[in-house]
Amino acid sequence: MTAGEGTHDAVIVLDIGKTNVKLVLIDAQGQQLAERRKANTVLRSGPYPHHDTDAIWEWMLETIARFATIATVGAIVPVTHGATAALVDEHGLVLPVLDYEYEPPAQQRAQYLTQRAPYASTYSPALPAGLNLGRQLAWLAAVFPADFARTRHILMYPQYWAWRLSGVAAGEVTSLGCHTDLWQPARQQYSALVERMGWHTLMPPLFNAWDTLGPVLPALAQRTGLPAHCRIVCGIHDSNASLLRHLNVTGDAAGDAAAGPATAVLSTGTWVIAALPGGALDGLREEADMLANCSALGQPVPCIRFMGGREFAALAGAEPAACGVADLQQLIDQGTFALPAFADAGGPFSGRTGSVIGPPLPGDTERTALATLYCALMSDYCLTQLGAQGDVVVEGSFTNNPHFAPLLAALRPGATVSTTDDASGTTCGGWMLAHWGEPPTATARPATPLPLRGWPAYRDRWLDLLR
Repeated sequence: MTAGEGTHDAVIVLDIGKTNVKLVLIDAQGQQLAERRKANTVLRSGPYPHHDTDAIWEWMLETIARFATIATVGAIVPVTHGATAALVDEHGLVLPVLDYEYEPPAQQRAQYLTQRAPYASTYSPALPAGLNLGRQLAWLAAVFPADFARTRHILMYPQYWAWRLSGVAAGEVTSLGCHTDLWQPARQQYSALVERMGWHTLMPPLFNAWDTLGPVLPALAQRTGLPAHCRIVCGIHDSNASLLRHLNVTGDAAGDAAAGPATAVLSTGTWVIAALPGGALDGLREEADMLANCSALGQPVPCIRFMGGREFAALAGAEPAACGVADLQQLIDQGTFALPAFADAGGPFSGRTGSVIGPPLPGDTERTALATLYCALMSDYCLTQLGAQGDVVVEGSFTNNPHFAPLLAALRPGATVSTTDDASGTTCGGWMLAHWGEPPTATARPATPLPLRGWPAYRDRWLDLLR
């Protein structure tokens, strides 16, 4: 089939998560036509650990060329993880794209803590390693001053890929507002850190996430077979892509006071991020790794998160065995608990070392069961800390776990816990940006609470052990 014979006005979503890179081809009705993925490799060579942007670029162009034979591609939308930026000049990167899990020297952290804007203005907690993007930029400026001086634009990661595809430099609030220390979500403006460090001149003009920056560069159209009119959309931070379908185009949260408590959104993947659109900011606590993200509509959104995908793998193993309801019940009956944390990259229990207490686990299925119980308990804890009292929608990779949403639903009586049919949690949001104003096609299915014996009491015991 040639491009002219396939579906017209399809969208390609470039989805760069911390663990995997995906390209998804979606038709005009929102149905997936094709998907390809690769590991998101961090290179250890060079001046510091960095993302293999060259490998992603070549793989992306080759995959786009294959997709262009399936459908006529009308738009490409980049969606990426947060806490990542690219420093570019007219020719490309001036320094490799730093991996946010790299820990700069402790001396630099102490200095940076005196430079960053206060939490009350940014709602960006002080985080380990490079999870505060401002710390990455300050370290790069201090250690590589000559290279940093050549920088023309500081591009958030989605907009770096949009720039490579379109040649247009853009800024966008969802990545700027993702615990970077660079943005004030409540005021919708840059923080004092940006001015203090002299970075304001490097910040490109702000665009909406759904804005078209321009057509694909002619050389790329020729190489890939994309039509010359293929639009490059500005792009968005990944958990905000998941959130997008739960907002409306007027800028109001999906839940409002008249309709009852706001619906919370649980975006799951390497990170599990609980968001409460329309929620109050005054309950956020820096020491609990609570923050205000910024939605695509510019609104501050209270959030709390933990590295759930990473912690699940630490407990269940890299290739977890399937577990059944009987395995879950066994662990509850015997009183085996997993206590946080099993990743050292932030979260409400950052600084604690994870442990398993109680009778030992006899096999792989029990390890998966324990990981499932643990992630359900952590998610319930995060939702409670956030003040979520209404329904919950689960997005992302945990929708593939048949027990996760039912376990969570059993802990939140009076609320409906639903899962979406978009297991990536970002594909629908990316499609929406290319079709701004059209309703999303993905639907949510209510989960039936899993009536395990002693499950609420197990949660209460787990909370006691945490204290």
